Amino acid sequence: MLPVPTVPLLCPVCRSPLGAAGVAARTLVCPAGHSFDAARQGYFNFLVGKGTVFEADAADMVAARFDFLSAGHYRPLAEAVAEVAAPALAGAFTGSGARVLDAGTGTGHYLRTLLDRFPAAAVGLDISKFALRRAARMNPEAVNLVGDVWQPLPLADGAVDVVTVVFAPRNAAEFARILRPGGRLVVVTPRPGHLAEVSGQTGMLGIEPAKEERLAAALEGHFSPLAARNLDLDLSLGPADVANLALMGPAGHHLDRAALASLAAGLPPLTAVSARFRISVFEPLRHAAA
Repeated sequence: MLPVPTVPLLCPVCRSPLGAAGVAARTLVCPAGHSFDAARQGYFNFLVGKGTVFEADAADMVAARFDFLSAGHYRPLAEAVAEVAAPALAGAFTGSGARVLDAGTGTGHYLRTLLDRFPAAAVGLDISKFALRRAARMNPEAVNLVGDVWQPLPLADGAVDVVTVVFAPRNAAEFARILRPGGRLVVVTPRPGHLAEVSGQTGMLGIEPAKEERLAAALEGHFSPLAARNLDLDLSLGPADVANLALMGPAGHHLDRAALASLAAGLPPLTAVSARFRISVFEPLRHAAA
């Protein structure tokens, strides 16, 4: 049985409220009659219209991310995100409990850690159906949606207390719209030096210059910064971990799989890798000025 949504959802076709119907809450329907049936794996596909221009993560990219995160390498990052998000969830005054959107939820690992620390009504959104298959199993109590973050989000105004975005696109206007007064946007980005020991040889994409300045500019007019912290992890990765690390990121869309496997086969038993993260917290401007 799927959870009955307690986060107010909107129909991606007409923007009317959606409610659960049918057996075991496996259908979402709006007053205009638009309905969405859950996939067998437990997620709903909200991609409608002409589709998206963005390329969703392929099955092998998602599998690589699942294996890497399941090994616990980024567990301290997941715990740090949950710690930063917890105060806004604890202070929720939506009238129906704390609510969170994990935008770009991927395999659901980061949301899982947050929900283990602070149970909340949750929505996981990602453009990859392969990711959502994993996320729906990881977080069965959440509503898991295939959707495009650059389209109007299928949530009502002021629907959530926290939006988390871990290495995913950021739709500033929509995030501000769906956050309640006092809500928080938590964003994770890489810092210079992130994965520098292996990024070049594996073909991973480099860190954009002035990454923090670009983040601030992208959110300008919608959010004001509240806090930020750096997190550094010194990892010891086996060859399979290094290959998964390369394949699970955006470069995975273009990497030569055979060449990556050959490279991994020639690596030492353990490779020292530095992971460098920035966790930034923002408040919507329309609430900050109230």
